[in-house]
Amino acid sequence: METSLNHSDVRHQQLLDLILKVSFERREVTLASGRKSHFYLDLRQTLMRPQGVALAGELVLEKLLTGSPVSAVGGMAVGAVPFVSAVLGAAARHSDAQDLLGFFVRKEKKKHGLGRQIEGGFQAGQTVALVEDTTTTGGSTLEALDIVEEAGGHVARVLCLVDRGEGAAEAFAERGVTLEALFGREDLGV
Repeated sequence: METSLNHSDVRHQQLLDLILKVSFERREVTLASGRKSHFYLDLRQTLMRPQGVALAGELVLEKLLTGSPVSAVGGMAVGAVPFVSAVLGAAARHSDAQDLLGFFVRKEKKKHGLGRQIEGGFQAGQTVALVEDTTTTGGSTLEALDIVEEAGGHVARVLCLVDRGEGAAEAFAERGVTLEALFGREDLGV
């Protein structure tokens, strides 16, 4: 039996299957935004598994290699750290992405050392992408966007694994950035 799915489509479905198996629950929860939801996503359960980190890294890198080029990928600590690492791991295996750098943004500057708020391969003047595992309103990634821009970076892209469809895309659009999601709430069946 022939299939019309290409390799990327297969990996996309494998990642969705894993998310639904280990990261998705139908139950009432209060989100970080304070909103109530009838479903829960804990994508750390996906990103802390070999298959999940490999698939997420490859699929997001694939997106990064098309469209507006960036020199670094980062996000808000702690949530985005495994995701950034996944993308960098995938970049290490692709000759056309070997120069991609990673960074993470702290909510506050460190009180010791060099007192940095942005750690890793970030420099003023860079064009970067921000990543987040799940977006609801976009609050934490918008905060990272502000910090990066205040430090002299330009955020050209924002990517997430799952957009809950609760205002993040609109919030980023107001800032002139399109939210690029691998999956939406419709993919979760909600």
